Amino acid sequence: MQELLAIDEALVLILARVEPLPAEPVPVRDAAGRVLASPALAVTDLPPFPSSAMDGYAVRAADVPATLPVRARIAAGRPAPRALEPGETMAIATGGVVPEGADAVIPIEYVVDHDNNVEFPAAVDVGANVRPRGGDLHAGDPVVDPGVRLGPAQLGALSAAGIAEVACARRPRAAVLTTGTELRPPGQPLAFGQVYEANGTILAAALASAGADVEVLPPVPDDEDAHRHALEQGLGADVLVSSGGVSVGPHDLVREVGRSLGVEEVFWRVAVKPGKPIAFGVRGCTLVFGLPGNPVSSLVGFELFVRPAVLALQGLSDPGPHFHVGRLAASLRRSEGRDELVRARSSVDGSGVVLEPLRGQESHMIARAAAADALVFVPRGEGELAQGELARFLRLA
Repeated sequence: MQELLAIDEALVLILARVEPLPAEPVPVRDAAGRVLASPALAVTDLPPFPSSAMDGYAVRAADVPATLPVRARIAAGRPAPRALEPGETMAIATGGVVPEGADAVIPIEYVVDHDNNVEFPAAVDVGANVRPRGGDLHAGDPVVDPGVRLGPAQLGALSAAGIAEVACARRPRAAVLTTGTELRPPGQPLAFGQVYEANGTILAAALASAGADVEVLPPVPDDEDAHRHALEQGLGADVLVSSGGVSVGPHDLVREVGRSLGVEEVFWRVAVKPGKPIAFGVRGCTLVFGLPGNPVSSLVGFELFVRPAVLALQGLSDPGPHFHVGRLAASLRRSEGRDELVRARSSVDGSGVVLEPLRGQESHMIARAAAADALVFVPRGEGELAQGELARFLRLA
């Protein structure tokens, strides 16, 4: 029997089969969550003109301390009426254009206003409270580098730099297929031996959070023809994620039917708990993941293997999985043969993140997983991770 792969070994095999998707133009206003495919270059200097960082008065630093006449008032969005001459000042709003000749702005709270004359009691440094033209970046500079997933800060920078459209990798098209004669949709009555289908909902939500456009196929019974029809349909996507039917029972048909449809199996079974019978294969450019039917096993398998693949398809420079570090609120026993991902609830105290393992870690206990926001990594080996010890964890999206 095939030896169990380590998590890192499985990830290497998966990412080696990923070809980033082609780019398409996307308006910046619609680009949240997309991954940039080529450098986005500034259209203008930022700021595009010397601007005031404060409400106050534009002056020549050499003219103060002194009492100076106010010759103009500059609002944001309007140019200065003329250059500032020696021995005068102009009132200016935050963001206003600093007039030629001025080299400092003195905040309004540091002066004494006498109608059209202003007393400046103290000296000021050249450049004080003036944002120089191009102080943030210059026209033609890269604003965001390729391989970055665009969030609010990146979108704000792109917009401020005058960029209306960016090149982003196409969203992956993902298909989700759940298998099992016992599955019924929520809302329908259950016959004896039946359960409500949850994995399709779990996987669809997880894929969408990774940036995919998702199609959820109808659940299929444990029938070879039904599997063949559904898998063939799902293989038209960039990513096919199935749940159930990947172990060694008589009704575990996904791998066998997949092979008959031309899926090259890259690996089966990983040394991870829960989720050992994970399968990964390819047909053409389609990535094919067979996750176990237990809901928590599917969730763990997705976070470790599917999410990084979906992000890599979009060209993300570091697709993960991304582990963080926290301190255990209780000890956790290690397994000799497999790394384990333990559901936990995180909180923050003066020392940082605290991880409280939840009771009920069996892989079918999805209801208890609803309280978890972290998966604690417990490396294989003897003994335990002690209470108070630092441990790595994945955040649950």
